Amino acid sequence: MSEHTLAEPSDGSEEQVSGAKVIAQALKTQGVEYVFGIVGIPVTEIAVAAQELGIRYIGMRNEQAASYAASAIGYLTGRPLLVIAGSSERNQETMGAFQEFPQVEACRLYSKFSARPSSIEAIPSVIEKAVRSSIYGRPGACYVDIPADFVNLLVNVNSIKYTECCMSPPVSMAETAAVCEAASFIRNAKQPLLIIGKGAAYAHAEENIRKLVDQCKLPFLPTPMGKGVIPDNHPNCVGAARSRALQFADVIVLFGARLNWILHFGLPPRYQPDVKFIQVDICAEELGNNVRPAVTLLGDINAVSKQLLEEFYKTPWQYPPESKWWKILREKMKSNEAASKELASQNSLPMNYYTVFYHIQEQLPRDCFIVSEGANTMDIGRTVLQNYLPRHRLDAGTFGTMGVGLGFAIAAAILAKDRSPGQRVICVEGDSAFGFSGMEVETICRYNLPIILLVVNNNGIYQGFDTDTWKEMLKSQDATTVAPPMCLLPNSHYEQVMTAFGGKGYFVQTPEELQKSLRQTLADTTKPSLINIMIEPQATRKSQDFHWLTRSSM
Repeated sequence: MSEHTLAEPSDGSEEQVSGAKVIAQALKTQGVEYVFGIVGIPVTEIAVAAQELGIRYIGMRNEQAASYAASAIGYLTGRPLLVIAGSSERNQETMGAFQEFPQVEACRLYSKFSARPSSIEAIPSVIEKAVRSSIYGRPGACYVDIPADFVNLLVNVNSIKYTECCMSPPVSMAETAAVCEAASFIRNAKQPLLIIGKGAAYAHAEENIRKLVDQCKLPFLPTPMGKGVIPDNHPNCVGAARSRALQFADVIVLFGARLNWILHFGLPPRYQPDVKFIQVDICAEELGNNVRPAVTLLGDINAVSKQLLEEFYKTPWQYPPESKWWKILREKMKSNEAASKELASQNSLPMNYYTVFYHIQEQLPRDCFIVSEGANTMDIGRTVLQNYLPRHRLDAGTFGTMGVGLGFAIAAAILAKDRSPGQRVICVEGDSAFGFSGMEVETICRYNLPIILLVVNNNGIYQGFDTDTWKEMLKSQDATTVAPPMCLLPNSHYEQVMTAFGGKGYFVQTPEELQKSLRQTLADTTKPSLINIMIEPQATRKSQDFHWLTRSSM
């Protein structure tokens, strides 16, 4: 028997099991399918034990990327992030043990639940509570701390009682009177707007929200990760008139969207001073943040959207499609789309962002996952690249965290490979953002994942310099004194990172080269690819109605 096989000892003593095996079995019992990580002392045995039970283990190159991947697969599967980490041995606490740190206390600030099992026997119940806490209410990360000596400690197998898999989150509904009041506000609105957030995507509310939009003919606006809950090409999507829609709506329904910086806190001048918000959210603490809502609908977003829909089934109503509001929105959409197409049609080289994204959009499979990070790369790409399916866009989100892209792409690709063979993951990266987790290209190649990386390369953070300007600048002084902090090395060949690990790499400078490389990568399903797309170093977004949230004097 191998050391990992449970067997009845020949000497008649009690059968024993290691802490690593108890952890793995507890995870398996709670329905955990995927583990992302980097192994080392003392957690290697946990990963091995998990694999022996059929849990998929994906070894990453950076712990941050592992957490990003686990959080993304949690979002996609409804089983949010659970972090398990090794800590110093119990008998060495306060002695300056290897990596001794108050991990439980530190993680308590950033997680819904943080605990250290008091014994091997306590591990199953702690893991059950961590998983349950992560999926009940507003989903969030949880942390379980494992002392190093627990991993290989042996205990009597009969002393372990595994807690059965926690029940699915309970579905709560809004008060009936509040639903009626919300429906009344919508009926009486002159300039209504629905905002579809990430919470609606997570709640799988797409069917009911789409029916509500179709039944009532209401304009809607998706947040970045709300894209695809209703397809971006739906005639009622006003994403191309975002600023105008927010600024002049008189009644706004928030489906799982927070009034944080992404939605400009719900405050003037981005909104009317007297706008009425109807807030639909699973989290009571979110209701009323920054702006006092006219109506609050606390509950599961899918269930509450069905309640609203039923109100409009009882007494049918439609917002007039030829209203002045629709005319304002359509005119603004038309002018913004024309401005973007004008930029996309420019023949000058190097290319600009809009030219690149319009060519990408032309060839994207409708069912692909789109992962994106960067500054202008993410912001402009979001407006051009279309999503047609829910939970098929992953980007930097509320925290604007750079480095998430490759971890997110790996998670989506693992899931696609398991559940939808043939489905592709398109990961659109700024060149600066790619640098945060570029070594995960090796992970992508090791597992041969169906990922196409597109690095939109402007030689810098926000903006850079071309090769001639860079060389001229360095003639006078050292780069540390004259190179602007935003600059990166011009014409870096990021595609060679992919070819170094056995994938396919392309360096493109023209629309024709971009089109050809896209066709080739989409046709080749045998290995991952990276297309390094050179653009004008000084390229920017088209003129915006409002400045970015945080101003810069640069």
